[in-house]
Amino acid sequence: MVNLIKSNKNNALNGISNILDAVVDKNDYQLELKNGLYLLTLQQSMLLKVAKVLKENEKLKFNQFIDLTAVDYPNKKNRFEMVYILLSVEFNYRIVIKFFISENESVDSITNLFPAANWYEREVWDLFGIAFNNHPDLRRLLTDYGFIGHPLRKDFPLSGNVEVKYDLNEKKVVYEPVKLTQSFREFDFESPWKGEKLDKNNE
Repeated sequence: MVNLIKSNKNNALNGISNILDAVVDKNDYQLELKNGLYLLTLQQSMLLKVAKVLKENEKLKFNQFIDLTAVDYPNKKNRFEMVYILLSVEFNYRIVIKFFISENESVDSITNLFPAANWYEREVWDLFGIAFNNHPDLRRLLTDYGFIGHPLRKDFPLSGNVEVKYDLNEKKVVYEPVKLTQSFREFDFESPWKGEKLDKNNE
């Protein structure tokens, strides 16, 4: 039974590859079967064309949008890895689409193909600062309107940039620079959770 499933997935892998070869150069993408999922790595410029084929082709029908996120690699030239997940309900296939972009690049919105991607793209914009071309309403989603920065970037300060509190005198919510109530702890590779005033002999 297991061998039959593997054989079916390998046949589907060849089928997906043949369909993609009709619209993009086979040297411009990489398709593999990994951990039971189809992993498609491509160039950012090919996203809309490939997503349209995956969704509309009768032999694939990846018409269910599952997820969209990003991964931050601040030391890489192409800093952000974009990750899209689509599901073919009819054929029970799941495909993961990946590509890298630089910090200043924007990505084409797929909301015309998958309306459910709207809030996911807003979330990625909010948390990573990655802009989406032709998005119908690219606003912050999880952070406040006056929020500074993008909190899932690796270089975002752990303390944040501002703190929010209710001012009793002004009778409103105000933003202030962060004031740490205690100092950061010293980092020790052997015992990183020891505070500055912790007795060193106390294990």
